[in-house]
Amino acid sequence: MACRPNSTYQRALITGASRGLGRAYAEGLPETTELLLTGRDAEALEETAAALRDAGRTVETVVADLATADGRDAVIAAAKSKGIDLLINNAGLGAFGEFADVPMERHEAVVSVNVTALLTLTHALIPTLVEQADFGGSKAAIVNLASSIAFVPVPGFATYAASKAFVLSFGEALAAELADDPIDVLTVCPGPTKTEFGTNAGYERAHLPGAIEPERVVDATLAAIGRQRTLVIDPLSKVAFTPAAFARNAISEVVRRTSRFAAQRGEAG
Repeated sequence: MACRPNSTYQRALITGASRGLGRAYAEGLPETTELLLTGRDAEALEETAAALRDAGRTVETVVADLATADGRDAVIAAAKSKGIDLLINNAGLGAFGEFADVPMERHEAVVSVNVTALLTLTHALIPTLVEQADFGGSKAAIVNLASSIAFVPVPGFATYAASKAFVLSFGEALAAELADDPIDVLTVCPGPTKTEFGTNAGYERAHLPGAIEPERVVDATLAAIGRQRTLVIDPLSKVAFTPAAFARNAISEVVRRTSRFAAQRGEAG
């Protein structure tokens, strides 16, 4: 079945939805989209869900720590049961400070949430997304939250920046691999955003320099799904990194086509 681009998703999973950018995504999706929200903070998650329900939204929640296998399994089970057609991998951690001065446990948590959880949820839920896209006749989508610092090494945020570089590379490769499937894949690279991320990461100021409103990230994301594979948002990063993003996507597409051509020739031989 040929699937048309999707303008209104039926059921969405948003990770890291208790507050900040995750909550902004929940608020910014169309009112007809049913929401499955997950986060570690049960009180904050329920507060977000209650506010959305008061606004007439259909919301379910899963309290889970994505740094753990049990937490990831609980979220995957709920998402499969709900039959999501939109996955927003928003959950993320950071640890600000010199690499050697930050406890190893914090580095491990950053990698577990930013990389392992994103990979695990995406791998487990692609079949569900394909099934829902085929059933509804419109495309499903995966949105992966990277960062503008995914393009550069960042002293003081070494592990976080490296984890987001992983997300960027993975997302671009996945978009190429799924180009013929009914799933749009978008990797979002916002600059500093006005959330609690900086404080939670140990940054002394309220926000990182040049921080933008979360709603701006959400609006740009929803406008870009199905139209591009990598989205760089804030003005300075957009000028600096968008050409690199286009080049990366072009290279990944060439690699995909070359690999398929080689495979076809091998089969024919």
